[in-house]
Amino acid sequence: MGGQLVILGCGGSAGVPAIGNWWGKCDPNEPKNRRTRPSIALKTDNTLLIVDTGPDFREQINREQLGCPDAIIITHVHADHINGIDELRVLQRRHQKNFPVYAMPETLPGLMKRADYMFEDSEDGFYPSVCHAVPVDLASPLTIGDITLNPFVQNHGAINTLGLRIGSIGYSTDMKRLDQTAIQALKGIETWIVDGMGGASRNNPVHTGIEEIIEMNREIGAGRIILTHLPPVMDYKILLTELPENIVPAFDGMMLEF
Repeated sequence: MGGQLVILGCGGSAGVPAIGNWWGKCDPNEPKNRRTRPSIALKTDNTLLIVDTGPDFREQINREQLGCPDAIIITHVHADHINGIDELRVLQRRHQKNFPVYAMPETLPGLMKRADYMFEDSEDGFYPSVCHAVPVDLASPLTIGDITLNPFVQNHGAINTLGLRIGSIGYSTDMKRLDQTAIQALKGIETWIVDGMGGASRNNPVHTGIEEIIEMNREIGAGRIILTHLPPVMDYKILLTELPENIVPAFDGMMLEF
């Protein structure tokens, strides 16, 4: 069954504008420069999945008029990807639902340490648990409702992150490099949504640069590349003039079919 991928947020860890109303090199009069923290939604008529619950999670769900998710997928435990997970408490109360939270086995202990109260009943019994952890088997496709994902591991400097293939779309937020297993998982995709925070530099230790993306894509073969995780120093319209024709910047609310 086909569905929609919605880019809920395509900003870097600080968002755009960053705190202090700092726009960097981004034109504040360009709506596509207003970026919340990185996240996507995957939705069909029957299933809604959210990938990462950053600090802007509530705003993103409300902006796109999304309902109650069936499950959450966490790519890694950096604050810009998990610090909005508490928002699920309101949905838990309204829908009497306990949310499965999928993540790599190496990611789950850190997540449950940072948000332990979300995974446990309170001692007095007043607050029930909101989530339960589900480890992702990286050797097998992951099916949630009527959406099937192919997970793979990405290098993000000192830690690993979870990458996803959704049909003909690849999603690689927070990534420096891919090994051959990850490249094989992505081979043949039509669209690659990928961490572009490194920009013109190859020297960022945790985020990939444009040249590195192009090199990896020679093996992957995506016809279209969409850059996400964009910082305040990367203006939307300037990127459109500087990037190769098949590479475009993401914007919040961008939709793709899968």
